[in-house]
Amino acid sequence: MPEDKDESLIYHLEELRNVLIKCFCAIGIVLPFAFYISPKALNFLTKTLIGDNNITFNYFAPMEVFILQIKLALLIDIIICFPYISKKIWDFILPALYEKEKKFIKSIVLTSSTLFAAGVIFCIFMILPLIINFGMSFAGNNVQALFGISNVVSLALWLGFVFGLMFQVPLVVNLLIKWDIISYEAVSSKRSYIIVLLLIAAAILTPPDIVSQILLFTPTYLLFELGLLFSKRKTAVKTEQEDE
Repeated sequence: MPEDKDESLIYHLEELRNVLIKCFCAIGIVLPFAFYISPKALNFLTKTLIGDNNITFNYFAPMEVFILQIKLALLIDIIICFPYISKKIWDFILPALYEKEKKFIKSIVLTSSTLFAAGVIFCIFMILPLIINFGMSFAGNNVQALFGISNVVSLALWLGFVFGLMFQVPLVVNLLIKWDIISYEAVSSKRSYIIVLLLIAAAILTPPDIVSQILLFTPTYLLFELGLLFSKRKTAVKTEQEDE
């Protein structure tokens, strides 16, 4: 019996090794294409951030833009390979799951990915141009704005990631209530505490300016209320079914 367990463990480790090798190979194969489109992606991102403003982004070191393109290429590579990597990981863990668990994980991954993508898109096309405009509002006769491309793009990528995470709030709220970890009434009655927690999270995750914090807090709180509303409806349906 112990030998069977050892053989089973070795088999699963070998399978995991094969999955990881395939994932890294996929990343390596797509990487040249990611390098090719990286300058175009950088150009698109900067145009989106500039909007109608009459500004230019500057770089202050000979290799600064090239290094930025490398970072962007790696990010693009991972995004392109994400469906393949997810499929390989899913195929690896699939045999160990029951049918209900398979359906549940599929729905969670799909919902979470959609919310994350929505958060990134909302940030890049709505929030970041507002931050740029706010920064431009301080320019005057004696004060001119000088934006470094690395700082701006790094801020864009970081805030895109942060907004993608914060857009998971309705999903988290819904799951906590669905699993009876917390009740709808408890969450609803603690709104003031949740507002404070969201404000603290926004202050930690954004640059130290009140505009970025408000721009992150506002949609996050609205998403929290949306998740709470959805949970309320599901809780009501569940209560009716139990009564019947």
